[in-house]
Amino acid sequence: MINVRSTLLALLLLVAVPAYAQQAGALQTPGGTPPAAREWSSLSPQQQKLLGKYRDNWNTLPPERQQNLARGSERWLKMSPEQRSGAKDRFQRWRDLPPERQKQLRNSWQHFRQLPPEEQNNVRDNFRKFKNLPPERRKLLRERWNNATPAQRQNMLERLREQRQQQRRPMLPNRNR
Repeated sequence: MINVRSTLLALLLLVAVPAYAQQAGALQTPGGTPPAAREWSSLSPQQQKLLGKYRDNWNTLPPERQQNLARGSERWLKMSPEQRSGAKDRFQRWRDLPPERQKQLRNSWQHFRQLPPEEQNNVRDNFRKFKNLPPERRKLLRERWNNATPAQRQNMLERLREQRQQQRRPMLPNRNR
């Protein structure tokens, strides 16, 4: 049986995922310096067509915005029609969220990005486990998480961390045998 606490941590990622698509200004060069401006002419003809509404004011956009738009257009052009449809649906759901909820999701995403890579992988693994649960079980876990107080949620997460640490410890031989 999949541990309930493990799947609760996965909910954090579930909340954070939509914010990823909207993350602005997160792009940094390896040295930590802001990205350089991107020339309109450096975009492919397909990208220029896709980003046509930005053509006249491209040079006035902040470099981070230019880079994000360029990367987003590259991803968009590589998507299948089904992937594009899904992306449109997710973006519409994002736009339909109240501004406060969008802010919460951005903060969750920022928190996720600050986790060590191992913890990020744990969250991703738990998210996959959660997605593979039957819908009724996911609903129950969501309700349990949503009805919990912040202190109860923290306890759930701490128990999960303790369990994970116990699973990582190597099995010591029984010396009483």
